[in-house]
Amino acid sequence: MKCPKCGTENPDGAQLCRSCSWVLTSTATQAPGSAAKTSGLAITSLVLAILSPCTCFITAIPAIILGIVALVKISKSVGQLKGSGFAIAGIAVPSICLLIALLVSPMMIAIMMPAFNRAKGHAQQVLCTAHLRQIGIAMELYTEENNQYPAADKWCDLLLEYAEITKNSFRCPGAPEGPCNYAMNKNIEEFGKDAPSDMVLLFETSPGWNQAGGPEILTTENHQDDGCNILFADGHVEFVKTENLDDLKW
Repeated sequence: MKCPKCGTENPDGAQLCRSCSWVLTSTATQAPGSAAKTSGLAITSLVLAILSPCTCFITAIPAIILGIVALVKISKSVGQLKGSGFAIAGIAVPSICLLIALLVSPMMIAIMMPAFNRAKGHAQQVLCTAHLRQIGIAMELYTEENNQYPAADKWCDLLLEYAEITKNSFRCPGAPEGPCNYAMNKNIEEFGKDAPSDMVLLFETSPGWNQAGGPEILTTENHQDDGCNILFADGHVEFVKTENLDDLKW
């Protein structure tokens, strides 16, 4: 009997090859008409491979492993098992899918990143508006009680002392640091409660505390230079685009 693996001639009826110890199967002892069975591992590998895109590639690695194991068993079965095509497909399909995913993912991230940054910037802008509105309410309460705006050189301290407001309200979420990212219009004190409703009361500026001034210290850096939030004398807050800042009333 010739060994199908190494080709060594062995005595008839030998069960192991005397050269490589391969298990010998005599065609004479096989049942007439017996057919090779399809490897269950090969079928399982193919099924897992097909499911891998639907499972976010969780089944991809098991499919590849089972496909390799199935190929080894089929090659050693001396015709007893078949299904090498299923096993090869089970290895190839998830491998190709994983390769495509690795190539596409960086491109998808690059496409999505600008949208993510815009969404983040919009959220910071909304929070900044909310904080400035809280300061506006505190400013209104102080003005009603004292019949004048807080002194421009200590307005932060006075609002903390006389109104229910926290230091967190003085921070713009888009600014890298604090303690306060807003400044008071230095001209507002001249008008007092008679200030025009569309006159700037508070505006965004570089980090500081008790800051007062005019357009020379206004900044748009907290919102990627798109504009800044403005609290007007009538108490409303508006995000003013950079191209419209020159129209503000100081």
